[in-house]
Amino acid sequence: MKTIAGVHEKGKFSLSKAIESVKSLPNFQKAGAIALFIGVVRGETLKKEKVQKLELEAYEEKANEVLAKICQDLERREGIVNVQIHHLLGDFNVGEEIVYVIVAGSHRKNVFPVLEEAVERYKKEAPIFKKEYIIDKEGKTTAHWVSESSSSLKSEFGEGL
Repeated sequence: MKTIAGVHEKGKFSLSKAIESVKSLPNFQKAGAIALFIGVVRGETLKKEKVQKLELEAYEEKANEVLAKICQDLERREGIVNVQIHHLLGDFNVGEEIVYVIVAGSHRKNVFPVLEEAVERYKKEAPIFKKEYIIDKEGKTTAHWVSESSSSLKSEFGEGL
C-alpha cells in the first residue's frame, strides 16, 4: 500500500483531504476507529513569551522521506490500518493548523498509542524548522529559529546545525 504522508504548502492541503484519503483506502473496511491529532500555533512559548506568528520550512525531500518511514513503521503494528502525517509549511498565525496526524485502526485501543508515537517521532525526526516571532513587553518583535530536537539532523549533517 502506498504511504500517504508529507509536507505541504499552506493552503494546498486540508484536513478533509486527509480524512477522505484514509476512508478511500481499499482496506478501510478493517477500521473501527480513526484518531486524529491537529497541531496548531500556540499563542505563547514555553517561557510564557507572546507569539505573533510562526514560519515553518523544511528540507522537503528528506522530510517527506522521514514522514513516510514513520508511517510505514507504525502501520506494521497490530490492528493498524493506516497512518498519515501531513505537515504544513509557510507563515501561520496563532491558532492556525500546522500539522495533521491520522491513525486508522481496528479498535480505539490500537490507535491512541500509535497516534502519540507518530506525533513524538515526527517532532524529533523530521527536518522541519520553526521560526518563532515573539512580541516582547515593549511591543518589539524578534524572531528566532526553534527546534524540538535536531539530533537526527546533527547525525546526518554534523554538529554545525
